[in-house]
Amino acid sequence: MAKSDFETKLEGAKKTLEVLMNPEITLQESVKAYEKGMKELQDAGKILEEAQLKINEIKAS
Repeated sequence: MAKSDFETKLEGAKKTLEVLMNPEITLQESVKAYEKGMKELQDAGKILEEAQLKINEIKAS
């Protein structure tokens, strides 16, 4: 079974966190990684919100 976009986004954010935890990373690399990780989390949050809206619609039916 293929991973959902939500799971993919969370996995990407976890990988970014691993990069940020590397003590040898440069400041520029850490800023890029942070931006990427935040984008992944924002995208995952949007997917989660959409799922919640669908669940609420189903409950209201």
